[in-house]
Amino acid sequence: MRVLLATCRELPEPDPDDRLLMAALERRGISARYAAWDDPQERWAADLIVLRSTWNYYLDPAGFLDWAERVGRAARLLNPLDVIFWNHDKRYLLELERSGVPIVPTRRIQRGERVSLDALVHAADWRDVVIKPAISAASYRTRRFGPKAIEEGNAHLTQLLETGDVLVQEYMPAVDHHGERSLVWIDGEFTHAVRKSPRLSGGAEEVSEAVPIEPSELEIGQSAVAGFETGKLLYARVDVVPDRTGRLRVMELELIEPSLFFLQFPGALERFADAISSRLTE
Repeated sequence: MRVLLATCRELPEPDPDDRLLMAALERRGISARYAAWDDPQERWAADLIVLRSTWNYYLDPAGFLDWAERVGRAARLLNPLDVIFWNHDKRYLLELERSGVPIVPTRRIQRGERVSLDALVHAADWRDVVIKPAISAASYRTRRFGPKAIEEGNAHLTQLLETGDVLVQEYMPAVDHHGERSLVWIDGEFTHAVRKSPRLSGGAEEVSEAVPIEPSELEIGQSAVAGFETGKLLYARVDVVPDRTGRLRVMELELIEPSLFFLQFPGALERFADAISSRLTE
């Protein structure tokens, strides 16, 4: 049986997970290789296609979704097609909020809409804000603006709205000292977490060694994935941070192409490879 691990032709940065995963699959006798979703010559003949480092999908979301729909008809795709459609646009955060999951305070603004950032920030009683495209990854065109930079922020917001929907979010000061925690979930179980430094456009990401998942983190992480039926997801990553009151909030629920930090916790790698193996025999 053959497994294709979906990536992209030009990785914006190295993927520390890729060689570890290939080696783990080889130890299980699984024939696997990486294939770029944006390679027009790739045939996608496989028993299972697992999305991994498709890290440029946000540059051509329509093309990416067309690709996923096409290959999903030919082979089993994980995470599955409906999950990809739901998760590729960050409006999913507002759906999580409606289902009772606490998220970082977020306002979604539709393409072409005229909005005063000053009025929005004043009405929400926010100080610093983060402005980002609704479809983005790797902090693409994501910037932070403080009270003295509202005019600059408004210009950035206006520019983004020319091409797509935009999210304006309250900046969580805790990321500067507590750090953003990424909770890794594989095949029905949270395995480990890492602490990440804040990352904005052009910045590099710093990642800690594996850290214990606190009970409060586990609770919010479970609430974030609770809406999916058993066996639906192969993997997930829930990024959380405390707000000014100490309440944990979800920053992202990554279901398409998250780093899973296998280097920090080899047990997660083994669980992931075992899960792929079991999917091949279902």
